[in-house]
Amino acid sequence: MMKTLTLTKVIHCNKLLKIATVLSALTAQVLMASPETAKTLAQQPSTPKPLIITTIKPLAIIAQSAVGDQARVEYLQSAVQSAHEVSLPVSALKKIDQADLIIWIGEMFESRVAKPMALLPEKKRITVMQLPLMAPQDAGNQQNIGGHTHAHHGDSIHNALTADPHVWLNPQNANRIAAEIQQRLHLPVKEIISAEQIADFTTELSPLRDKQFLVHHDALDHFTSTFGLQPGLSIRDASGATQGVRSQYRLRQRATASSASCIFIEPQYADRDAQVIAQELSLPVALIDLQGLDQALVAEAYASFMQRLAAQFKGCFNSVKSDLSNGLQADS
Repeated sequence: MMKTLTLTKVIHCNKLLKIATVLSALTAQVLMASPETAKTLAQQPSTPKPLIITTIKPLAIIAQSAVGDQARVEYLQSAVQSAHEVSLPVSALKKIDQADLIIWIGEMFESRVAKPMALLPEKKRITVMQLPLMAPQDAGNQQNIGGHTHAHHGDSIHNALTADPHVWLNPQNANRIAAEIQQRLHLPVKEIISAEQIADFTTELSPLRDKQFLVHHDALDHFTSTFGLQPGLSIRDASGATQGVRSQYRLRQRATASSASCIFIEPQYADRDAQVIAQELSLPVALIDLQGLDQALVAEAYASFMQRLAAQFKGCFNSVKSDLSNGLQADS
């Protein structure tokens, strides 16, 4: 009887061992197959993100802030080009063909790219100057709304094209451009810079409201109008072209009469003319990057760009205070 029971147990154990061996083999097969399955899934084509191409860096900053990680953003402007001088090599034309959306300012601002842009279908192109944007006003034409200073705007920018076309320097315009991009790509419409942030910048810059300055070319109207600052005096015209001798003489007279405090230069321009005036009038010189050439294309790019711009603007006048302080210490 005991031998029969022992034999039965052995048979039973053998059956269990065979079952365990089969399960172990199946498990090993599953584990070995899993990486292959994952690799196969990874190799399957995914839907590519839409490609946005902008002609200039400032529009790329707005576009990236508008779409976040929902689209790819590239721009055509090189680091040594003025926004007015962007042209399209063959490689750029290939990019434009591949793009889902092309964004440019308009013919007045970018005459060198007007012809290829005119050939694009309207559904693929955003011409910023055709949007209902805010036109800049002089600092003396401000209204106080809700405790914060805002420009009083009666016309959209495309009805005031004789004004400064550097529309991205007004945060309200940036939000409007961003909304157009979001609508074209069927994304939720959201602001890329809030009213609270704009109010904070206004407060931060308010001590400089009465300060006069010179700028390398006529490009700051939108910025100064938005934050209630003096419009500034320009060494060059709105396209960055140099002005005649008579205009330069009058500029010096106005700078002296208005007690200009500093001169801004821009990285994409040679600064010899600005340096000459600075030396003649004994004014400090400071860099201001109106095109965000050093700004990374990240989700909060536009707000960061405006923060840096405000800091650069303040920095020129802070250097005046530092010079005065050093002079007083030297006299004592």
